[in-house]
Amino acid sequence: MTSLATRLPAAQTLKSIFPGFAVSALAAATAQFLSEHYGAPAMLMALLLGLALNFLSEPGTRTAKGVEFTARTVLRIGVALLGARISVDLLVQLGGTSVALIVAGVVLTILFALLASRMFGRDWRFGLLTGGSVAICGASAAMAIAAVLPRHEKSERDLVFAVLSVTVLSTIAMVIYPMLAQLFQFDARDSGLFLGGTIHDVAQVVGAGFSIGPETGETATLVKLIRVSMLAPVVLVFSLVIRQIGLSGAHPKDRPPLMPLFVVGFLVLAALNSFGLIPQFLSDWVGSLSRWALLVAVAAVGIKTSLGRMVEVGASAIGLVVVETIFLGIFIVAGLHFLS
Repeated sequence: MTSLATRLPAAQTLKSIFPGFAVSALAAATAQFLSEHYGAPAMLMALLLGLALNFLSEPGTRTAKGVEFTARTVLRIGVALLGARISVDLLVQLGGTSVALIVAGVVLTILFALLASRMFGRDWRFGLLTGGSVAICGASAAMAIAAVLPRHEKSERDLVFAVLSVTVLSTIAMVIYPMLAQLFQFDARDSGLFLGGTIHDVAQVVGAGFSIGPETGETATLVKLIRVSMLAPVVLVFSLVIRQIGLSGAHPKDRPPLMPLFVVGFLVLAALNSFGLIPQFLSDWVGSLSRWALLVAVAAVGIKTSLGRMVEVGASAIGLVVVETIFLGIFIVAGLHFLS
């Protein structure tokens, strides 16, 4: 029996990571149940449930290794699979001017975050993490960006804070922003551009958009997917710049890879989808699988993080994310008024 086990290292590895993965998946399924029955954001529920299970990540527990695997590898799989929902057709449908506005909003929000992070007493890593989360796609962007940033003793805490803050702000925006769209007297298309260009998470964009009407909901979802499509290029740029200017630390193991595999996967799937090689039903299925992978990974990230350490983040961090959110909102509103 022992010799058979040594011949099957993959089986042994699977056996060691399964308990932690199973706990994370159970927390994710519970979060989805709460979301469907009580309207709570699934990402937020998964994170909070994970935080309550922090003791399962302590060294020596059977679940620790699987939680670590889920928080890192399953996360990367989920981000890569997002590419199946992206295609060049999205850009064509929206039009060059609108796409330029959305892209400019993403880039300028990240640059603003880098500047504002210094004003709020935070380092450049925290600025990139929160700025990218606000600018692109909330929790998914936070986890993807964290994967290529140089790791330090507060990396997990900062990641959980970013996911928590952008999810909460996105939920608030889902309620408030449709009222703002009416206040600004936006038509259905401009309302969709506003909602899709400013709200952080995809689910909240869909909820806010279709609360106004079908056209607004479809436009908002389209705009949001264009923001999601910028995830791979932005993460790739971050990785290359960090390597080039030597900010990733002295140890090679701390350096982000030249071309992260999950970014390669994202781009390959996006290219295949753009050429029409992925049927619509398969694209939808892969998109659903991606969402579940990210939900499970968020739960695992929560399990890895001590709630006590979250208190250490401080009010300045909250202020920074709020200011970044306001900046993005003002830029998109100003751009829409200018274009009209």
